[in-house]
Amino acid sequence: MEYDFTLSFKLVASEADTDTLIERLGAAGCDDALVGIGQPGRIALNFTREASPDLVGLTDVAEMVGMTRQNMRKLSLAHCDSFPVPVHSGSVALWHLAHVLRWLSDRGGYEIELPIMEVADVAMQINLIKEAALIERRVRREVRELVA
Repeated sequence: MEYDFTLSFKLVASEADTDTLIERLGAAGCDDALVGIGQPGRIALNFTREASPDLVGLTDVAEMVGMTRQNMRKLSLAHCDSFPVPVHSGSVALWHLAHVLRWLSDRGGYEIELPIMEVADVAMQINLIKEAALIERRVRREVRELVA
């Protein structure tokens, strides 16, 4: 599965020379991004990656298991009592892929290959660990500020 994502940055005045910045990015190994410098003082890096996602929409899951998005949506609505709860509900709802694949597998009739399940589980665990580390750093910083 391919994923496109863009990282956008506001540059500080000392980094405003985008040509130098682009050369430094390339020298550091970031040579596969499409670079956007259309707005003064800003830079955007667009990447395309082959990856197994953690957070997915219903369309992503439907493609992985070979069904239509409409069918996947019908399943989620018809079984709202047991279908995994999205981790983000906004204009786009997102689920942990591992949770939805496990739900489909447990229902029967949907064969999910073991390597796909394993990669989805690992991707979710890595992201949860990273998020926990970010929260821990944020809490430590806030505690230091409180006692300083």
